[in-house]
Amino acid sequence: MPVAALADTPTATDKQNAAKECKALLKAQGSSNFTHAWGAKGKGKAYGKCVSSKAKEEASERQGARQNAAKQCKAEKAMTDADFMASHGGKTLADFYGAKNANSSYGRCVSVKAKQNKAAADQKDQEAISAAKFCRGEQSKDAATFKKAYKNFGTCVSKTAHDLNAQRQQS
Repeated sequence: MPVAALADTPTATDKQNAAKECKALLKAQGSSNFTHAWGAKGKGKAYGKCVSSKAKEEASERQGARQNAAKQCKAEKAMTDADFMASHGGKTLADFYGAKNANSSYGRCVSVKAKQNKAAADQKDQEAISAAKFCRGEQSKDAATFKKAYKNFGTCVSKTAHDLNAQRQQS
């Protein structure tokens, strides 16, 4: 099996996180919207499709977070000490990332940044859940007005999640 294929294989943790996300989506969207969103006949099949898809997404997010962290840290490592210290409160690369020495600072940097990048990806997932809760509430208030404004549940979730993401980035 190619190394690239192994990298995208979901781990047990990815599957656990996917199951939690799908439970939250099911609760936020309601059974009917959830089943419709996952194109399955029956809640059980929809849940399985959700977990499978979200586990792959989690694996991809984890891998992407690590790759981006490595790029970010290479850029920081390439900076002169004076430039790095000027942009990081007078601390060296090793001091800033709490590394024992300059040799371990790159690995520590990648670890810290990968966690930050993964947290940002998880925040987007959480925004989709919050959007689904909002949309379900709007749908419950007045179905006709909801349908006129959004046409369908997915459109509402997409637009609301996009708006939440934009608000977060402005903060």
